[in-house]
Amino acid sequence: MPSIRPISDLRNNANEISDFCRQTREPVYITRNGTGDMVVVSIEEYERQQAIIDLYGKLAVAEQEIASGAEGEDFLTIARQMRERVHGKL
Repeated sequence: MPSIRPISDLRNNANEISDFCRQTREPVYITRNGTGDMVVVSIEEYERQQAIIDLYGKLAVAEQEIASGAEGEDFLTIARQMRERVHGKL
């Protein structure tokens, strides 16, 4: 069930709202004059959501490239090359 709070709670109980967001990883919906105004989330949850959006964007680009006939690279070859860069020649 979503947590919905009036904007006055943001001013008067900011620490409580912050703790709730960090502990539950859930957003708090803030209303102004009875209508939705903003959403408060922890920075960790915000960054996680942004990373997921970025990943979906990259996947969409890759799918478009495949659909237009681009050839991919072998996963095992790429993984080996990345390991060599990180750990040196195996």
